[in-house]
Amino acid sequence: MNENTNPTSTSTSRREFIKTTGRIAAVSALAGVTVPYVHAEGSDTMKVALVGCGGRGTGAAANAMNVGGIKLTAMADVFENRLTTSYDSLMQHYSDKMDVQDRKFIGFDAYRHAMDTLKPGDIVIFTTPLAFRWVHYTYAIEKGLNVFMEKPLSADGPSSRKLLDLAKQASAKNLKCGVGLMSRHARHLQELQKRITDGELGEVILMRGYRMAGPLGSAFSEKWPGDPSELLWQIKRFHSFIWASGGCFNDFYIHHVDHLCWMKNAWPVKAQALGGRHYRGKAVDQNFDHYTVEYTFDDGTKFILDGRCEAGCSDYYASYIHGSKGMAVAASSGDCEPPSIIYSGQKQDRKKIVWQSTDRTNPYDNEWNDLVEAIRKDQPYNEVPRGVMATVATSMGRYAAHTGQEITFEDMMKQDDVYAPGIENFTMDSPPPLKSDAEGKYPVPMPGIIIHHEYAMS
Repeated sequence: MNENTNPTSTSTSRREFIKTTGRIAAVSALAGVTVPYVHAEGSDTMKVALVGCGGRGTGAAANAMNVGGIKLTAMADVFENRLTTSYDSLMQHYSDKMDVQDRKFIGFDAYRHAMDTLKPGDIVIFTTPLAFRWVHYTYAIEKGLNVFMEKPLSADGPSSRKLLDLAKQASAKNLKCGVGLMSRHARHLQELQKRITDGELGEVILMRGYRMAGPLGSAFSEKWPGDPSELLWQIKRFHSFIWASGGCFNDFYIHHVDHLCWMKNAWPVKAQALGGRHYRGKAVDQNFDHYTVEYTFDDGTKFILDGRCEAGCSDYYASYIHGSKGMAVAASSGDCEPPSIIYSGQKQDRKKIVWQSTDRTNPYDNEWNDLVEAIRKDQPYNEVPRGVMATVATSMGRYAAHTGQEITFEDMMKQDDVYAPGIENFTMDSPPPLKSDAEGKYPVPMPGIIIHHEYAMS
């Protein structure tokens, strides 16, 4: 592929599950593998509860059930229609691996009821908006449950620090936790990372990541219509609000941040960035339409990340590593779509290919096989600390763009603003962390004007 082409993504995301469940189940070479294991309660079957039943959660539950000896036995969400849609979709393909019956729970305390149906050693999936992640993880540790949690993990410094502390508590109790940064479980990227670590590219001197496409998810939201509650409306459109998701930047770009930092075996120490809003129409969300971030590592190496959510523009979705001996394509398209390729020069010239990956296994299934194997073999396994680091590095770029300031990793980690205060006590009647003004609009980032916060707290 010529590096000037604009590849179209063919990767499978969890959001696409409802349309592609059959293909997801088929492509995993490891689906159904069972490692000898005796559950703490004497059964070979592990029960799984799903907390957060949107497309991402539904897909994660499907990946879990692709592993042998897994049954989905409870579901929870704040929206009954989402739970019903998720349940119906999963039943079409996994009816023999589901035993949910009346264990369907609705509300902000539904996560507790779902986890209460499990026994120590079982697994709970967290796929709600990230603001709830530390709240749910706290209860899972109390119940002695293993966890799979989706990325990203936090939007602010206090939540990041809480998660690191909770990860220590979980590991002390020998609990396992996987994080949905599936690039780390893409076998072709694992091989590429090893080759780079072994020196095949020489010294890494530059990395580039691109996710440029039209508007995704709920990146744009129009004025709250007055029903349902403003809090529920914001949760349903979580991509539009920094408190709920870190905005589109955290949710969409974290995969490139994570796997390129992995290739470097380091996290960036600082970031400076640009961004802006265009063609907004009636949109009241808090996102920029485009971002360009320059990350800097401790040795001076640069990583450039370009993101865009604008209709009518060229799509470009790939990642690259440049070294003193050549260059590599990490993701040919999508978050981690194969093949990965190493070239002997700095151009993508087919005559200079020195290695090309051949693995095509599904990383979404791989991450579940890896987690369950660790549980069954009782091996240490906790991806939360790395997930927090990837999230903080991503947030650092977002924060730099939104404030117009150079932001260090330490700045982001030590940041004291709490974006969703009191979230552990939310009810259906709670006000949102951020209220709209008289015109139905929300504070937006103002680089150079608001330089200590990403947006004005109401």
